[in-house]
Amino acid sequence: MTTSLTRLPRPLQQLKDWDDRRPSFPGEHWLVLAAGVAVLLAARRSPSPLVRALGSVAGGALLARAASGRDGLAKVLAHVPVGKLLSR
Repeated sequence: MTTSLTRLPRPLQQLKDWDDRRPSFPGEHWLVLAAGVAVLLAARRSPSPLVRALGSVAGGALLARAASGRDGLAKVLAHVPVGKLLSR
């Protein structure tokens, strides 16, 4: 039984489905990582607590996407010596 809390709203589900179907491009996770860091750094400079909070959420979401996405950093790091140390 699926509850409304476990299902995404229809437009978000459609976006997720489209993202799963599209081919990734080389270095995509690095670009998302850079965007996440940029959003976090930009949010820190704002005097508004609301902008800082929203920027932190958005930046954190981008960092999570970079780390866990289809070709994310977690999969890339498994192939480098440092990543093998981190996975222990």
